[in-house]
Amino acid sequence: MSQIPASAAAATAMRVAAIQMVSTPVVEENIATVTRLVAEAAHQGAKLVLLPEYWAAMGLQETDKIALAEQDGKGQIQDFMSRIARDYKVWLIGGTLPLAATADKVLNTMMVYDADGNRVSRYDKIHLFSFTKGEESYDESRTIVHGTQVGTFDAPFGKVGLSVCYDLRFPELYRAMGDCTLMVVPAAFTYTTGRAHWEILLRARAIENQCYVLAAAQGGRHPNGRTTWGHSMLIDPWGDIKSVWNEGEGLAIGDIDPHHLSRVRENLPALKHRVL
Repeated sequence: MSQIPASAAAATAMRVAAIQMVSTPVVEENIATVTRLVAEAAHQGAKLVLLPEYWAAMGLQETDKIALAEQDGKGQIQDFMSRIARDYKVWLIGGTLPLAATADKVLNTMMVYDADGNRVSRYDKIHLFSFTKGEESYDESRTIVHGTQVGTFDAPFGKVGLSVCYDLRFPELYRAMGDCTLMVVPAAFTYTTGRAHWEILLRARAIENQCYVLAAAQGGRHPNGRTTWGHSMLIDPWGDIKSVWNEGEGLAIGDIDPHHLSRVRENLPALKHRVL
């Protein structure tokens, strides 16, 4: 593992990028899109790249993900993520992929790879989305088993907290991550919920934890008829949006500046004022 202690990395700046996609049901098509967008992010100087939730496939049916499920440590999707991280010398936070859990359910799992292609962390999505409004209805628990462990890892610029989509609505999860320089949120927010709450929740998580938040979204009309909100973005510890990509495929890209993070925390030492 290529982890660097946060104390040794505190002053190291890094450019990061969130990839936005409109994933199809075909893994190979989505791999081609990621290859192109990771290359563009690396060309623009990004050293850490975040993929969206369900980047590898947005199936025509909820159950399609079960057929694509991989075993931990092997499979086309995991092999690709390791290779693309190594080829472009980026830390890759791989959105999510379906990992085998039971005969009829999967884990919605995030894998993290360092710039040599070594896997350094794994996080299984804890909170499973459920929403019903008129004819629009979702229930991830029908095909997904929830995770149980908080996920973090040490990047060259500091500690990174891992979360996925619906996790965003549960601030206690982010507190449990501890003192992070960056928190990431790969997502596939629906158009309805994203339009109402996406930006508000992301900015709240950045402000209350006084850290950067990088969010990579699905953003458009998918072949399965679902429309996702998009608006991938990088938010700084003061809650300011530093970069955003609204719709369709593209990149939200910007710099993690530990000195700016330190100034925000010095000017408003809210984290030191916590009593609970």
